[in-house]
Amino acid sequence: MNYTFHPEAEEEFLESAARYEAAVPGLGVRFGAEVERALQLLLKRPRLAPRVEGELRQLVLRQFPFSIVYAAAPRTLYILAIAHTSREPRYWLTRVVP
Repeated sequence: MNYTFHPEAEEEFLESAARYEAAVPGLGVRFGAEVERALQLLLKRPRLAPRVEGELRQLVLRQFPFSIVYAAAPRTLYILAIAHTSREPRYWLTRVVP
């Protein structure tokens, strides 16, 4: 199994990591490592996180105020959002799973 980012989710991830890194050197790297740790966990247990809308699931990160919104297909996790908890809820619903 592997994962792929929706283009907007990838942009959210990269922008958030850059903001953290600009604020505190090394924090963006820690954020990236936390997201990667969570993704590796989901690759092993794709149905771990609770469903939030249809087949979409959401895993809350432990160390940062973000969650990973994804859909689990037989061979791929489709990452729809790296969502900050302060954003409007379910803003990612308009994103299409391939």
